[in-house]
Amino acid sequence: MRRRKYEEFEEDNGTMLRYARHVNGGGFVESHAHVDPTAYVGEHAYVDRGAVVGEGAHIAGGAWIDREAVIHANANVGTRAHVAAGAVVGRDARIGPRAKVGPEAHVWDGARVDTDESVPPGSVVRTGVRGRHAA
Repeated sequence: MRRRKYEEFEEDNGTMLRYARHVNGGGFVESHAHVDPTAYVGEHAYVDRGAVVGEGAHIAGGAWIDREAVIHANANVGTRAHVAAGAVVGRDARIGPRAKVGPEAHVWDGARVDTDESVPPGSVVRTGVRGRHAA
């Protein structure tokens, strides 16, 4: 069975979004998103319009990178995780499977968000002397 090369969706306002498969992993990337060719976007993952995924980042299958979100170099987003609109995931940060990073939230370089954990909108997750915590 052949895999489709792209998918199209119509937003409520009539805007058409076109998603093409990423060369590394086969996940779907909207035509106005930027994903570095060295990044991995797993099958059934979506990267929405205006999002940026940096060099060497790993987006696992089923994950969703929402509009205008930024995933920096070598970050890892787990299976079925959601990084909401405008959120930022720092270099070498790890987002666990099924975790949710709220809109405009920031996960600092090297920080970790555990499996099934939710980061509230606009909050900050950072690493400290005693480990990770939300501010």
